[in-house]
Amino acid sequence: MLHTLHRSAWLTDFSSLLRLVGADDELLLLQDGVIAAIEGSRFLETLRNASIKVYVLEEDIKARGLDGQISDSVVRVSYTDFVRLTVKHPNQMAW
Repeated sequence: MLHTLHRSAWLTDFSSLLRLVGADDELLLLQDGVIAAIEGSRFLETLRNASIKVYVLEEDIKARGLDGQISDSVVRVSYTDFVRLTVKHPNQMAW
């Protein structure tokens, strides 16, 4: 399943998101969700400990002026990659 976080992690039930992410699931951070990928944030540390694959939409990083603040531990993706993720995961959960 592909989980997409489009709101700030501060405005999301982040603990529920983590409970529902399965071993083969992936998480895409987009819109204000990219804030969770800022290096040093508590949300990023939680995601690292969850051992899930995390992607972040490059265009939304740039739109928010966060290019130099996003951790290298997340995979930056384009809109084309976003489409590939949706094809790979027919089931999705939006947060």
